[in-house]
Amino acid sequence: MEGMSPSYKGHRYPVEVISHCVCLYFRFPLSFREVEELMLERGVIVSYETVRRWCLAFGLQYANGLRRRRPRPGGKWHLDEVFIKINGEQKYLWRAVDQNGNVLDILVQSRRDTMIQR
Repeated sequence: MEGMSPSYKGHRYPVEVISHCVCLYFRFPLSFREVEELMLERGVIVSYETVRRWCLAFGLQYANGLRRRRPRPGGKWHLDEVFIKINGEQKYLWRAVDQNGNVLDILVQSRRDTMIQR
């Protein structure tokens, strides 16, 4: 069932509108209401509740597709340490970067000598 494309039969909106709304929701940190507003700016009137239903129905397939397109981490990686100031306090920014320059993980700490286990 994972390889099957979702069925849009019985939906009032075209496939392009549905897929664009679902992709917006899963690709960017947007709420259903923000997706509704973005579509309104494009001239498409759709309620946030409809966007929520579409995300429940089609979201898994789109999320899996986005995960597959994410770049694969390289075999070698290194750790960057940067000193930054946030609200006047010195913090330590740690970044794990692979050989291709893709950021694998980011961590901001107030103390340099401790690592937080996840």
